[in-house]
Amino acid sequence: MTDIWPDHAIELDACLAHAWSVLEQSVVNRRAAMHTPSVATIGLDGSPRSRTVVLRHVDRDEKVLRFHTDVRSGKFSELTLEPRLSFLFYDADEKFQIRVEAVATLHGSDRLADNEWAATQAMSRHAYVVEPASGSIITTGGGFLLTKGRELSDRGRPNFCVVQASINRIETLWLGSDGHRRAFFEWKSGQAVPRMNWLVP
Repeated sequence: MTDIWPDHAIELDACLAHAWSVLEQSVVNRRAAMHTPSVATIGLDGSPRSRTVVLRHVDRDEKVLRFHTDVRSGKFSELTLEPRLSFLFYDADEKFQIRVEAVATLHGSDRLADNEWAATQAMSRHAYVVEPASGSIITTGGGFLLTKGRELSDRGRPNFCVVQASINRIETLWLGSDGHRRAFFEWKSGQAVPRMNWLVP
């Protein structure tokens, strides 16, 4: 059995360690399947909203994930009103899924945002200068202005925001030909060690 199944399908501790490792690798490897997860928020009208984001930072000790957004975007407004959000990561080659439940804090004008902006490449910075703002109604598909080029610019800095998501639950699912394996890991306030258990897939 252990010759067929990976360690993360056998031991809960190994399962959690594998999830963290995959997420950490996804930050530095832009080709990784989990580099661009789906993030779901609660819309201003109470409906679910989801979109793809770029995973920018993982900290397993602090149990934190980060991505960037535009303060003019719908998700910024949604997270301002209701900070709960969820992530969905999936690697089809590894047949491994990670679901994350978290609470967001928004950083637009503090040192964290300044540091992240300083590390942002020109191509990404240009996205925060687009006019009109993301989500605006336009008359044609190309009816917006997007600055292009390799030069660094701070013109988009006022629109830049770091979303820091503090994790309270991780759920994993590995699809195996001889049986799937599903588990959850949940942290209550102040807990260093999560409550963990296997689940029926």
